[in-house]
Amino acid sequence: MSNKIFFGLVVLFAVAAAINVFLPQAVSQPMPEFQAPKPLLALGSIAIALIFYGGLGFLGLKLSQKIGFSEIWDPNVSNRQRFVIPALIGVGLGIFFIVSDVVMSPLHGMGRFPHPPFPSSILASIGAAIGEEIIFRLFLIPFGVWLISYVILKKKRRNQVFWIVSVLSALVFSAVHIPTVMLLLGLNTIGEIPPVLMAGIFVLNGVISLFAAHYFRKFGFLAPVGIHFWTDIVWHVIWGAM
Repeated sequence: MSNKIFFGLVVLFAVAAAINVFLPQAVSQPMPEFQAPKPLLALGSIAIALIFYGGLGFLGLKLSQKIGFSEIWDPNVSNRQRFVIPALIGVGLGIFFIVSDVVMSPLHGMGRFPHPPFPSSILASIGAAIGEEIIFRLFLIPFGVWLISYVILKKKRRNQVFWIVSVLSALVFSAVHIPTVMLLLGLNTIGEIPPVLMAGIFVLNGVISLFAAHYFRKFGFLAPVGIHFWTDIVWHVIWGAM
């Protein structure tokens, strides 16, 4: 069942990525003159989702089982833990993102953070909730815990290693959002990002990463997907539309 759900999520991610190619995007900067046809880009998105994300995610799934994390469909985890609690946490984090945006925007002077236009924002939320969680939670954390705690330390200090790897994953997750912020705000160099905005990138993405990591280990992979999805629905879809 866990394998079936995982591959179902990968297919959903691939379909969302392919459809999103044909929808309006938030980027207003001039694009290069040569651009591949959209059907070809959609096929490329499907291939990347199925092969790259599917392959790394399946490896992470097997490693997470090996090191004792909850299964995607663990019989010891209730639907309340699997779906309701992550949804409530996601809504709370989405509100936290909104408040942070309102408070920080006057301080860094770059204005409110831009969002994907509707309905692309919904597909982007689905894609981020599945794709980013596959890479930064399902693959990176079990791989890091397995390599350090199980291989190097011979099954010692598993909890400490888990949190160290989770923090590192959160830092990497935050850092990979910097180019997107630069593109959306029309910035050319990292040095143009105000310190307050840079701090916000790491704080906001770091907070969601640590919540996702904790509930991934506790309730299985559907929990971080739910946290990420509902955060983005509140943050990108609802707040973005407003």
